[in-house]
Amino acid sequence: MVASRSSNSNPARIPALVTRVVLLVLASIILMVLDHRQNHLDAVRQAIGTAVYPIQIVVDAPFRLWTWLREATTDRNDLQLQLSRLQAERLLTNARLQRLSALEAENARLRDLLDARAKVRDEVRVAEIMAVEANPYSHSIVIDIGEREGAYDGQAIVDAVGVIGQIIETGLSTSQAMLISDPSHSLPVEVNRSGLRTIANGTGEFDRLVLPFITNNADIRPGDLLITSGLGGAFPAGYPVAVIDKVERIPQEPFADVSAIPSAKLDQVREVMLIWSSAETADEPESTDE
Repeated sequence: MVASRSSNSNPARIPALVTRVVLLVLASIILMVLDHRQNHLDAVRQAIGTAVYPIQIVVDAPFRLWTWLREATTDRNDLQLQLSRLQAERLLTNARLQRLSALEAENARLRDLLDARAKVRDEVRVAEIMAVEANPYSHSIVIDIGEREGAYDGQAIVDAVGVIGQIIETGLSTSQAMLISDPSHSLPVEVNRSGLRTIANGTGEFDRLVLPFITNNADIRPGDLLITSGLGGAFPAGYPVAVIDKVERIPQEPFADVSAIPSAKLDQVREVMLIWSSAETADEPESTDE
């Protein structure tokens, strides 16, 4: 009985399913034609899209998150590489600027030396400092000019702004010079304003000379320029030495307390000039002719 019922019912259902499929296909075609020509289903499609949008957000969120993380990591790596490259370029640029600044300062010093050379009539030659000895008991330098270039013991050394010192020992290609700030150095000077002659002694300090033989009634005051007097024969006359910065007159003492600041920056000088006085250079041709 049961088998006969099932066999009888199956053929009846098949036409009904086919009919439904055909109807659905026809309805779909009709709807598509109407929507394509007259846009009757826009409102329905928008409503469905609005309802489905949150589901799309939830489904698409993992993919968006993965893409964002990958791009963020890539951008961070790129930024780090760019930062490292920029830092390297900055260091290189700073190094080049320092080198250019050093060259610019050196050129300025050489120009100053050339300008100073043009202002004097004595024969001069530029020398470079090779070594410096600076302690409270000895201020000396070593220059790259010696007997081979004509340097001699006692020769005067100046720079673009003032007297530096004098050679105390010459070698074949180098010479050792004593700075005017050395405690054992004494230099005959003259007050440019009044013509007063005296001696300037070193103190062991680069920025201070003393004049121990200035009487209390001497015509000297702060701001006076001291120049070489030419006495003694070592230094030609007229080269700047120092500027008076203190004059303290002591009634109970025969001499005033006078100090001066050297015109040259003795602790910063890099190039110097050796001076051959015009009198010495004029005598050389006569000795050769004989």
